[in-house]
Formats: sequence, structure tokens, C-alpha cells
Amino acid sequence: MNGAVQPQDAQQAPANDRPVAAQRFEVLLALVRSPSFLVGAAILAVWIGCAIFGPLLTPYDPYASDPLNSLIPPERAHWFGTDQLGRDVFSRVIVGARDILTIAPLATLVGTFAGTALGLVVGYFGGWLDNGIGRLIDALLALPLVVLALAALAALGASNTAVILVIGLTFMPITARTVRTAVRSERHLDYVDAAQLRGERPLYIMFAEILPNVLPPIVVEATVRLGYAIFAVATLSFLGFGIQPPSADWGLALSESYSLMTGGAWWTVVFDAAAIATLVVGVNLIADSVQGVLHE
Repeated sequence: MNGAVQPQDAQQAPANDRPVAAQRFEVLLALVRSPSFLVGAAILAVWIGCAIFGPLLTPYDPYASDPLNSLIPPERAHWFGTDQLGRDVFSRVIVGARDILTIAPLATLVGTFAGTALGLVVGYFGGWLDNGIGRLIDALLALPLVVLALAALAALGASNTAVILVIGLTFMPITARTVRTAVRSERHLDYVDAAQLRGERPLYIMFAEILPNVLPPIVVEATVRLGYAIFAVATLSFLGFGIQPPSADWGLALSESYSLMTGGAWWTVVFDAAAIATLVVGVNLIADSVQGVLHE
């Protein structure tokens, strides 16, 4: 009997996997058909290309000072003009994509992984653990992100690693609350009870059984947090607590040049601000498309 049953089970396994694969394909197909997703992906792809191949695309050395050609308005030789040190703004905008597109995604991953783990534990066990950590999460969410980040960076010191950890950990409570809510609606379902009856450990049940079923809200939350992370990195750099010189980071460039607006050197600010805005808009378009497809 055993020899007859095993082939039948082996044939049924792929059939059980087909609906999951079909659902994933339908989600991907719906995203590809979404105009907002395509526009957002195109914008993001352009800036990722600049971040990867920036040094090969710049007509000038983005870090080379040329005081004799400082504050030249946009012209044929310098498409975006030059800044107060004579550096080519176009070259600096292209290269400036690298730091922000490194730090923001890493910070988002830190916040997503930490928040997911915390949300799984709190949502699964519930009880006093849920009440205690839930109140702590609510208290942290009541504080503005920038205030928390500035306080932490003032204590740790400004560095790229510190910015990644601080932004990631400030995003953790938001992700944890989202995952906790999703897990609480899953933990009493039949497949969880079956895993408990089999004697599976809680760690296995949380990460192998429940996690795959709560991935959609986690993916949506991660894409939304990425847009906030980009803006947070730029804000912290503008305030002097984020990416440090001599980086060509956009937020840092705004901090160094915003006072020149009053003197008419608008190009030293506008193009870096436009770069931040387009990147955030592109990520938000992707996030909105993913949210719309996964919630259908």
C-alpha cells in the first residue's frame, strides 16, 4: 500500500502548488498592466541606473571645485549650472542618487525584518505580551519620526550606519503593528491549530506557517516605508544629522545651497529638490499599485 500511495502524493503536490503560483502570476500581471506602476518603476529604474553607473554618466568630476566658475546658471556647458564651489550640479545630482538609494532601502529592510519578527511574536502569543508591547508601540508611534531620529542620532553620532539603524528602528513599531493585526486574524485558523496538534514549535508555526499567509500586508508596508525612508534620509541630511560631506547627497546639497536662493541662484536648490521629489513620487506610485493589486 505504501508503494501505491507515494506516487499519488507526489503527483498531487505540484497540483497543490499551482494555485499559489497562479495567484502570484496574476498579481505580477496586474502590476505590469498598471500604468501607475509602470511610471513609478521607470522613474525608480532611472535613478537606480544613476546610482549604479553615475561616475560613468557624469560629464564632470562631481567633487572637483572650480572657484572661477562658481554659480554659473544653467547653460550648454553646465546643464544644471554650478554651485558655490564651481562644481557641476548635473554631475552631482546623478552621483547623489547612490547614497540615498543605498541607505533608504537598507533602513527599510531593517525596519521590515525587525517589525515583522516583533509583530509575529506579539500577535501569536497575545495576552500580557500583546498588551505590554502593544502599549509601548502605541507610545512610540505617538512621537514624530524626525524627533526620534534626531534624538537617537544626537546620541549615536551621524554616520551612514547610524542613519540606517535609526530609521529602521523607528519604522519597526509601524510594521510590527501591521503584522500583529494580520497575525491575530490568522492564529486561530485551522492550519495553525493543525500545526499545534502536530507538536510544532511556536517559532516554526510563526515563520513557516503564519508568515507566508501575512506577506501581502508586509509587502505593502515595506513599499510604503521605502518612500518615507527616502524622505527621512533627505531630511536628516538637510538638518546635518544624515549623510555627511563630501557626499553629493541631495539633502546635503540642499542644506549647503538653500541660502543661495535669496541671491538668485535657484538652480543650486531646484534640481536636487526635484530629484528627491521624483524619486519619492516614483516609489509612492509603485506602493499604491502594489497596495491596490494585493487588496483586490
